[in-house]
Amino acid sequence: MPIITPDYYDISGLLTEEERLLRDTVRAFVDEEILPIIEHHYREGTAPLELNKRFGDLGIFGATIPEEYGGGGMNSMCYGLINMEMERGDSAVRSTVSVQSSLVMYPIWQYATEELKRHWLPRLASGDAVGCFGLTEPDFGSNPSGMITNARETDSGYVLNGAKMWITNGTLADIAVVWAKLDGVVRGFMVEKGTPGFTAPEMKGKHSLRASVTSELVFQDCEIPKTHIMPGVQGLRGPLSCLNQARYGISWGAIGAAIACFESSVKYATTRIQFDKPIGGFQLVQEKLVWMLNEITKAQLLCWRLAHLKDSGNVRPQQISLAKRNNVWMALECARLAREIHGANGILDEYPVMRHAANLESVKTYEGTHDIHTLILGQDITDLAAFN
Repeated sequence: MPIITPDYYDISGLLTEEERLLRDTVRAFVDEEILPIIEHHYREGTAPLELNKRFGDLGIFGATIPEEYGGGGMNSMCYGLINMEMERGDSAVRSTVSVQSSLVMYPIWQYATEELKRHWLPRLASGDAVGCFGLTEPDFGSNPSGMITNARETDSGYVLNGAKMWITNGTLADIAVVWAKLDGVVRGFMVEKGTPGFTAPEMKGKHSLRASVTSELVFQDCEIPKTHIMPGVQGLRGPLSCLNQARYGISWGAIGAAIACFESSVKYATTRIQFDKPIGGFQLVQEKLVWMLNEITKAQLLCWRLAHLKDSGNVRPQQISLAKRNNVWMALECARLAREIHGANGILDEYPVMRHAANLESVKTYEGTHDIHTLILGQDITDLAAFN
């Protein structure tokens, strides 16, 4: 029998029974509730909002947040496996989980007041509320320290002015975690939907991540209470700590997208007949399949080790950069090879290949571009910074 879902080095054997059960539960959920609807949402450019409550029911939102705040209290391996299976479904669906968990719930848990933690985290974990994360600006993406969005303290609170861009779920969000400069120092603020001076128009015309909502956040003399500043952090350490959480999840998620392309390719190659035999019997097609299996296996081992480093408290941000950089590149190359194996059929939405390829173009750019992660690693190797 051909290898369909790759686990060539028996990573399953390295997981605990609880981790395997979680993976299998999420895998079944993706097969039964995401894959049947995702192509429709991708074509229409709509987000499957009906899934949010199901994510909450399964404990997928805020998997690593302590149970006392409504989270799952799970380890990093579990969170990685969730992301892998989610992105096997679609990158946009994984982005929804990643943003809610790593970029919204994580900073609230780490840096917000106890009152706001108790108010928002259980609602976000259950899927009753949606959050977003505002860091990137129209003119400042890879250089967040140059952000223009600013806060001014008043007698009753803070007034925000500025704009954010490329914000997943911004238009839908009940709460936005926003980073702005207060007296020249980057600080975190929580802005609730409906606050006067706060608007979140949706960005249209995407060819990628079409099954999620992407927005701008606009602040025009937007006044928030004093309680809505995050007292637990100052400077870029705050948003960068959140991005490390998200990049870790992306490293796992990219494996899922690659697996989806590999699975489709093996099925196609062993059933598509040309020159009187399955195309999987030709050397050039086998070479493509072997490359995919080879790189997926390396990525699986890389993330397995990264999860243990993370849970031991010994992980370094540069190690997460390496995983994000390698695994997303690998997944995009798998998608391109899969399209070649599928021939002209590879562009049809009967197969997941082009959807994953288009999505991964965005994943390669967000949460630190491929080139920025290259420079982060280059600095770590040489102790010489190529950018400020």
